[in-house]
Amino acid sequence: MKQYFIRQGARQITDFNGHQEPSATAKRQAKRARRLKPLLVAALAVGLSGCQSWLDQTYSSSVGPSDNPQTVERLEKNDPRARLGAREHPRILASYGGEFRDAKVERMLARIVGALTLVSENPKQTYRITILNSPAVNAFALPGGYLYITRGLLALANDSSEVAAVISHEMAHVTANHGLQRKRREEAEVIASRVATEILSNETAGRKALARSKLRLAAFSRQQELEADVIGVRMLGQAGFDPYAAARFLRSMEAYSRFQAGEADGDQSLDFLSTHPDAPKRLELTIRHARAFGPEGTGIRDRDQYLAGIDGLLYGDSPKEGYVRGLTFLHPALEIRFSVPKGFKIDNTAQAVLATGPGDIAVRFDGVSDRRRRSLTNYIASGWVSGLDPDSVRSLRVNGLDAATARATADDWDFDVTVIRVKNRIYRLLTAAPKGSGRLEPTANAVRNSFRKMTPAAVAALKPLRIKVVTVRPGDTVTGLAGRMRGTNRRLELFRLLNALPSGAALSAGEEVKIVTDR
Repeated sequence: MKQYFIRQGARQITDFNGHQEPSATAKRQAKRARRLKPLLVAALAVGLSGCQSWLDQTYSSSVGPSDNPQTVERLEKNDPRARLGAREHPRILASYGGEFRDAKVERMLARIVGALTLVSENPKQTYRITILNSPAVNAFALPGGYLYITRGLLALANDSSEVAAVISHEMAHVTANHGLQRKRREEAEVIASRVATEILSNETAGRKALARSKLRLAAFSRQQELEADVIGVRMLGQAGFDPYAAARFLRSMEAYSRFQAGEADGDQSLDFLSTHPDAPKRLELTIRHARAFGPEGTGIRDRDQYLAGIDGLLYGDSPKEGYVRGLTFLHPALEIRFSVPKGFKIDNTAQAVLATGPGDIAVRFDGVSDRRRRSLTNYIASGWVSGLDPDSVRSLRVNGLDAATARATADDWDFDVTVIRVKNRIYRLLTAAPKGSGRLEPTANAVRNSFRKMTPAAVAALKPLRIKVVTVRPGDTVTGLAGRMRGTNRRLELFRLLNALPSGAALSAGEEVKIVTDR
């Protein structure tokens, strides 16, 4: 599956070359996760569980939401290749928080896709574009014309041409049948590696054969991505968009990747199976092909209408999954909250809230239904925690709530397991630390004691973060406008990233910029 750029925190980072590269933060957390995996598997065995642009003038009357929209069934009927896309579509939605619906943004994307389709290598190809309800900066395509773009990517982009650069690249993968080619190649390599592993008695030789197959796949992917780059830039220019938008957005994503890594220069030593050329080569390629359409400044950017289109766009976590605010996780629908100590990083995933801290300490939080109102001490000892010390099980109260706690061990890890009942649910806090570290008890106590129900006033006051477009007034500065950001860390850096402002850049009165706020 072709993917586009960044997933936050320890999540996967990909870009519109299909490259899947962990950030420095992700690499550190991945190392911790590899060490913690046996622990999590063992302990959770039973399943924790404004003027009008040329683009608008040309296409606004002919491109828009259809009265007879394409359906999955029609796509399958008209294009056999879409069967693969149709089969994967529900899985994509489940993995990325479902579909994000916003009529204003959908109309904007329809115009962009319509303009690009007219100049594509296969104008008869039908496309279905879905906005994914995810803060990740990501986009990808599946065979048969299934295109996906996250609201996180829309928040990072600054004009229609940058989004068109993303979409044209993904459309190129569809018209070039890259998805099917890659699937067939992967299937062949899986068979070959299985034979190598099963037939070769020498395990080292088997591993080498598997490594060689992975490298062949990586080289194949690089060729696909370069081809999609060239096709995408050509489509941009022919559709009238700024052909330099691909290079411009590549720079924005590169900067955002460094921001997510938390440091200026991430460790590339683990980039063994990198499936794309280095960033300088990609930039040089896209700029070289953009020059065929003229100097920089050529083509439509459509910045004003784009910013108007994303004004009010949901940013960050979805309300249905709760919010991370600094060191605190809050869930207004469930009316609960808890915090982790200073130095921890929280990652709010669809399956659980995960936090990692110094010294390889980790915390996992999730919840299960408790309609039977079972005894919490019996529940904690019911078999879902391996390595449990039965003598450590005890009941307690946590900020007025019924709770139980116990200790467990597995391999080189010690665990504190705490369960807390709120209404008809049991919430589970699992804290893990290396044996003998001395940090398990203080960390577990701090997290446990921070868990509490939210007051109605606190629930009412908690609002989702959104992109807000503001006009720069005389005297406004980058620092001052960044100070208006809410609910985010490193406000100045994020403000510059969201607005593609290099360090030292000044603002002009009347210019429009993006901020993140809950007001």
